Amino acid sequence: MPSTIQAWLSAFRLRTLPLAFSSIILGAFLAAKEGAFNGGIFAFSLLTTLFLQVLSNLANDYGDYMKGTDNEARVGPSRTVQAGLISPNAMKIAIVLFSILSLVSGNGLLYFAGAFSDMVILGFFLGVGLFCILAAITYTVGSNAYGYKGLGDISVLLFFGLVGVLGTHFLMAHQFMAINILPALSCGLLAVGVLNLNNLRDIENDRASGKRSIPVMIGYEKGKIYHYILIVLSIVFLSIYLFSTFSNWLQLLPMILFPLYVFHILKVKSTLINRELDPFLKQLALISLATSLFFGIGLL
Repeated sequence: MPSTIQAWLSAFRLRTLPLAFSSIILGAFLAAKEGAFNGGIFAFSLLTTLFLQVLSNLANDYGDYMKGTDNEARVGPSRTVQAGLISPNAMKIAIVLFSILSLVSGNGLLYFAGAFSDMVILGFFLGVGLFCILAAITYTVGSNAYGYKGLGDISVLLFFGLVGVLGTHFLMAHQFMAINILPALSCGLLAVGVLNLNNLRDIENDRASGKRSIPVMIGYEKGKIYHYILIVLSIVFLSIYLFSTFSNWLQLLPMILFPLYVFHILKVKSTLINRELDPFLKQLALISLATSLFFGIGLL
């Protein structure tokens, strides 16, 4: 029986953090390109993202248990509430705690960004922050959980792409640049790809539990085709940005990782049994993080 600390660390699902941090790193590099990098904003952005990601993971652990989706038939890593390692009441308290931590950290982020001197910007980002907290919880919690209605992909694209990248860039650089939508979409699509792999892996159990993910709605093989499209679109959007802003060859550094995406697609294509897809979630998350890092090195 794992210790209490081990149980909570398992519930935090720290392996999801590289994917969550990718958008923040990418947005910070875009700001650094303009000489606007701010260490305080970067630190608070990462901290806030950490709290939000853990909040989402805890809420998913609780929500899927309450809906009966987490059971003995589940393919992925064991969830703590379903396994009896953490009680539902303790998990609810943790969800409230991390909601508060996310809110406090988010306000610290806005303070370092100077948002309190502009009520319009402050109001906008406070609204975004509250929406992030609400979205993290209601993905699986509640009678109208949007993750059970096939809307999780849109949410991930929004928060792991547009909000993470463009929000971080704006808080540092204090300006919006439309061209940055391209790398933001690229980053977000990779995050959707990780979610889709998760849903492909769990397709049988989700279908039996009434969770209407995209793979449940279109089937396993079409879900894999959808996955290839996500990866290819991510590469296309990033390539358009790289060539439309081209200034030196080093800027194309992320392209040396493109063969890894091809290899990833081929491995997913050759995987016939859904439960064998699990290792590819971490693989794609790490490739996404590496792409953000190589992108930044190329920019700077």
